[in-house]
Amino acid sequence: MPQIGHKTYPPCPPRRVAFIGLGVMGFPMAGHLARAGHTVTVYNRTPEKAQAWIDALALGDRARSAPTPREAARHADIVFACVGNDDDLRGITLGANGAFAGMEPGALFVDHTTASASVARELFTAAKNLGLGFVDAPVSGGQAGAENGVLTVMCGGTVAAFEAMQPVAMAYSRAVTRIGEAGSGQLAKMVNQICIAGLVQGLAEGVAFGQHAGLDMNLVLDVIGKGAAQSWQLDNRGKTMVADQFNFGFAVDWMRKDLGLVLEEARSNGARLPVTALVDQFYADIQRMGGQRWDTSSLVKRLQKQPD
Repeated sequence: MPQIGHKTYPPCPPRRVAFIGLGVMGFPMAGHLARAGHTVTVYNRTPEKAQAWIDALALGDRARSAPTPREAARHADIVFACVGNDDDLRGITLGANGAFAGMEPGALFVDHTTASASVARELFTAAKNLGLGFVDAPVSGGQAGAENGVLTVMCGGTVAAFEAMQPVAMAYSRAVTRIGEAGSGQLAKMVNQICIAGLVQGLAEGVAFGQHAGLDMNLVLDVIGKGAAQSWQLDNRGKTMVADQFNFGFAVDWMRKDLGLVLEEARSNGARLPVTALVDQFYADIQRMGGQRWDTSSLVKRLQKQPD
């Protein structure tokens, strides 16, 4: 079960909020909102997960659950969500039991799902027609970032909507930044994933090369991490690559979903992404090896020397 780390929260007036989706990201994010002083009502498809969240917080009426997204959103100033994909997002927002049906005019929906830019624009329009605000706000930092409350959040939406959600979202973030209009947050997250894909493949090749050459790769990583090769991936995934440890972190299945969104958007806007497309196929190789839930750094498994 995800953990909810301890942090010092920036000052923010307490709000009534909802959080929909208590996966490895949503569980701690909602927890930080409650610990920061907000009244939080959660919804999860599996009620047992919602109850586990309530039990973990033990905050009485400030941490409770509801049976539908609509009920969770009722009377909330801001409704946050972090679910799986475009269809999941439509499922929790639209329809008779969707969050939009329970929200009052002037309320704000903040979506932390990594989804398509097109669904962000679609739901922004649907919300606007109901007198609601909508911000697409995908995050970077993974499960560890969510647990420790240090996520980076990239936002698309109106200035007014962003300014309403930013102080509240800082409960689980180190930075919450408006990129532009609706869909811009999702596009920025795509840039993030493009950069990560190339970095991880480069690191994997470097580690595999050093292993083939018989180098002490932990020592090599310590040395090159002090120079131009330094990156978050090298610092946080290099030594686990060397140790052949991948049962943690951001799963390959999730990365392939994200890269699928990237490549679809690139076909639409004309961007050429040859390395990203290639790395996506490398991740398909990892899936075929049984590594669907391995961390993205498992790319090195394709390259390691096989026993004689």
